[in-house]
Amino acid sequence: MKLTSLHDLTTLAADTIIDARAPSEFAEDHLPGAINLPVLSDAQRAEIGTIYKQHSPFMARKRGAALVAQNVAQHLLGPLSDKPGDWQPLVYCWRGGQRSGSFATILRQIGWRVAVLDGGYKSYRRLVQAQLYDTPFPAPVLLLDGGTGTAKTEILARVARRGGQVIDLEALAAHRGSLFGAEAEQPSQKLFETRLAQALVGLDPARPVLVEAESNRIGSLRLPPALWHAMRSAARVRISAPLAARVAHILHAYSEFCADPARLSGTLSRLQPYHSKDRLAQWHQAADQGRFSELVADLILQHYDPGYARTQRDRDVITEIALPDLSEKSQETAAERLNTLMQCRESETLHAPKVSPR
Repeated sequence: MKLTSLHDLTTLAADTIIDARAPSEFAEDHLPGAINLPVLSDAQRAEIGTIYKQHSPFMARKRGAALVAQNVAQHLLGPLSDKPGDWQPLVYCWRGGQRSGSFATILRQIGWRVAVLDGGYKSYRRLVQAQLYDTPFPAPVLLLDGGTGTAKTEILARVARRGGQVIDLEALAAHRGSLFGAEAEQPSQKLFETRLAQALVGLDPARPVLVEAESNRIGSLRLPPALWHAMRSAARVRISAPLAARVAHILHAYSEFCADPARLSGTLSRLQPYHSKDRLAQWHQAADQGRFSELVADLILQHYDPGYARTQRDRDVITEIALPDLSEKSQETAAERLNTLMQCRESETLHAPKVSPR
């Protein structure tokens, strides 16, 4: 079976996608929805490689065949033991070679109709790279902007529930955006790009897509150039709210830090390059004494808002949604206004006069 575009993944006839590569390869990136049934473990791959280099290809293949048979037998007795006779899997490995071919041969002998992905994972990865690096972003972008603690992520989700076209970059990157959000373990760059490419495949190019304003990095991950260019030239909607509301929202969203003083202290210490020793000492003291509202308010005023202000020069803000608080009702109000705005922009795009090239 051959993939010609990422859209092919949405019409696959396969019941199960099996990644036959080693666990470390699967963890770095894999086809969406795939399960990992390795025919060789990481240690076994290293062993076979050593035999190949230090002894002979024949001995390596002989040892490899024995290990593959042993591992596939375990899969048949375990994860595949309940598969019916009409089950149709798709198997792939790195290049669509020996590992997936060996696995598929055994499954076919049982009687299952098995497809092998031509070119393996490498062929899929080329499609992802083409989508993200060689193709313009497929839909008009509208940025959701605002200072730290203005519930942008929650409002983004409410827009999506109302039917708006949304990409949640923080969710794809497993990173909540602020200093405190850096605590989460992020996916690899390749896995992030796989998630992003799949999100792009599902976009309607005639409709604007709402994206939370970010820098060109989310934690340790880089945004692909096409997306970053689209975001830099996009119009923005700014969310604003009173300081007290923002403080309350942050304390709720990151409540785990209040319950873990050591973790909070370690996070504050990462601000050392940006602030004086006296200010850092005040923040550590506020944390130690449980004065969390005071601490968060000062972090907003002294760290987050100044940084946000520096990034707002010459930004195209088309409207500001000023909320009296960040209650669920206010968040719904913001989501409703955003949905209306997006529908208006969609209508303007659809009815804009076509300009013929000269």
